[in-house]
Amino acid sequence: MVIETLAIAVSVLYALSMVVLVGFGAHLGVLALAGGRQLRRAARTATAAGRVREDAPRTMPPDPKDWPHVTVQIPLYNEQLVAERIIGATCRLDYPADRLHVQVLDDSTDETTAIVAQCTAGWAAQGVHIDHVQRPHREGYKAGALAHGLAQSTAEFVAILDADFVPDPNFLVRLLPLFDDGIGLVQARWGHLNEDESVLTRVQAFGLDAHFNVEQRMRQALGCFINFNGTAGIWRRAAIEEAGGWESDTLTEDLDLSYRAQLCGWRLRYDPYTAVPAELPVSVNAFRTQQHRWTKGGVQTAVKTLSRLWSSDMPLPTRLEGTMHLTANMVFPFILLAALLHGPLLWLSASGLGPGPAYFGVLSTGLIGFAGFFLAHGMSQRAIHTDWMRRLVLFPVFLAGSVGISLSNSLGVWEVIRGQKTPFNRTPKFSGGTRAPAAWWTLPYATLRVPRVVWAELALGVWSLFWLVELILLRQWMGVGFQFLFASGFLFVAVYNLAQTFIPSRHDPR
Repeated sequence: MVIETLAIAVSVLYALSMVVLVGFGAHLGVLALAGGRQLRRAARTATAAGRVREDAPRTMPPDPKDWPHVTVQIPLYNEQLVAERIIGATCRLDYPADRLHVQVLDDSTDETTAIVAQCTAGWAAQGVHIDHVQRPHREGYKAGALAHGLAQSTAEFVAILDADFVPDPNFLVRLLPLFDDGIGLVQARWGHLNEDESVLTRVQAFGLDAHFNVEQRMRQALGCFINFNGTAGIWRRAAIEEAGGWESDTLTEDLDLSYRAQLCGWRLRYDPYTAVPAELPVSVNAFRTQQHRWTKGGVQTAVKTLSRLWSSDMPLPTRLEGTMHLTANMVFPFILLAALLHGPLLWLSASGLGPGPAYFGVLSTGLIGFAGFFLAHGMSQRAIHTDWMRRLVLFPVFLAGSVGISLSNSLGVWEVIRGQKTPFNRTPKFSGGTRAPAAWWTLPYATLRVPRVVWAELALGVWSLFWLVELILLRQWMGVGFQFLFASGFLFVAVYNLAQTFIPSRHDPR
């Protein structure tokens, strides 16, 4: 009786996880196809009307005196390795000096403050209007710093650049012409400074490309809500103020403000043709911290925003797509659930104690979700890379990494359910792309330790590997592929983390 009840519970929970995962995977595929069709239709219409189809020239008013005033905000917290780089890149922006205001919003508690003071003094001596803005506290974290800086600016437009980004000099003059009436934000695409540094950075770039080239671009093509990505974008000040300003009650203040502004009637615009390169985390610890923050903040924003979204007068497709967007991070607990139950489910079935062929026949439709996921990532690579087919070899590694990080991200979801508050944990930067990549662990902010979650990930890897062997012995060949994905995912993340912790420390002179 107990084993029968257990078999039913495993079957129901596994089916539930598959429904969720298939739903989000299929949604991504539909988004890619529908958005792509809309883009092609718009291109044909533009061609028939004699308009430019691709990236049109960006033109500012002929007289620079007619250009708008812009404040560029650089929020910093303990960024001694990259502070000078981002300040220099910002001060070199091709924009009239009398219309450009740079704010370095420095909440640092280490040597960064001295570096910033020296940099700002040097650029000010060269005629740049630059302020070193410090607060006596770190209340509100990044959102609090941005709000504090905004109160000291009178500019019509506010650009935001995180410390790990390096904008081209034409950043402002490319994005500002895209501000039509009603546009509250223009967001640029993220590029990658150190994509080729390691397997970890390549996989991150692969995933981010899908967000920008499919999710952002296709949602815009379909007239749905998009989001500010926290950096590499320009806000119209009026949009920030009408939406209620920066709020720090979630860890994703960018996503939160994006939805509040759009619910107020402002439109956000994504520019796929302007890329601002940034540093990708080279440390698994840094990557895990970033992903945990994004996951938890996304779920917090969903809890805060969904009721307002559905009580608005937005079209039903906009509300449906917004719901999928805001709840996307909920996939991680279901990835974790599927990984835990896949092996036992097939063992029960092979033992005559679990569900039969009809159950697995229905679940085989899950390949639709897998196909949608693959299609979206394939389209994203094709959009920006000529060697896109070669790059698709990263897809299985990306899938494995998504499995491996699912436990840490699921803990972020659980913290939201529990109402547990956590600080805004920054992602350490090591000046990637400009230093020897083999020496990052000797730099400040490198954390050579093993978080407790790594041991749990390792245990999940061993669990998944045990069931992989069991399925092979039982000749359950249909399930071996997915079981291998689960085992390799958890082991990849855990072993990579352990290797980064122990191997570098043997050569660390400190």
